[in-house]
Amino acid sequence: MREESLALSGASIRELGAAEAEARLTELADILLDAVAHGASVNFMAGLTREEGRAFWRRQVADIAAGEKRLFVGERDGRLVATVLLIYAPQPNAPHRAEIGKMLVLSSERRQGLGRRLLAAAEKAAAAAGRTLLLLDTESGSAGDKLYRSCGWIEYGRVPDHAYRTDGRLAETTMFYKRLADRPSPEIRVMAAQAGIQETAES
Repeated sequence: MREESLALSGASIRELGAAEAEARLTELADILLDAVAHGASVNFMAGLTREEGRAFWRRQVADIAAGEKRLFVGERDGRLVATVLLIYAPQPNAPHRAEIGKMLVLSSERRQGLGRRLLAAAEKAAAAAGRTLLLLDTESGSAGDKLYRSCGWIEYGRVPDHAYRTDGRLAETTMFYKRLADRPSPEIRVMAAQAGIQETAES
């Protein structure tokens, strides 16, 4: 497993492989529960249990082991305090694309730049893998919304009443994208050619 660790105020960021993620399901679940308890629905409603959180992360572990997703974490004093998933697009015509998901930072660890560093680590890994176009969505006006804008992500649409907040109220969702390169890497272009995808004159 390739790891990158950058220390700042005792916190580090690194990639977590499938085996270690499986062994640390409870810590991962607790980060998810903390996010939901503080109003981030992230596909869940109030009342999420630890076992439900563990079950969610157990499903992600299978995808990590299959090479379909990568998990980056923030860690302080041996304790996991933040997560982000890099999700490779599975479609044959999108070998250059990926999504960002489950960008979560414990409430006690926020406002220290950890989320920004975690996002940067995922972006760097995506670029190295030839995934040059990233997508994500978040609740409009949320802390995540502000973070992504400040990190150069570009809004491309909004959907009203897209998802329920944890308190049962409907909320608008904003979609963002970020280009990591003007065009896909040579390796990705070879993969596209092998899949029968022809480049246009503008590409």
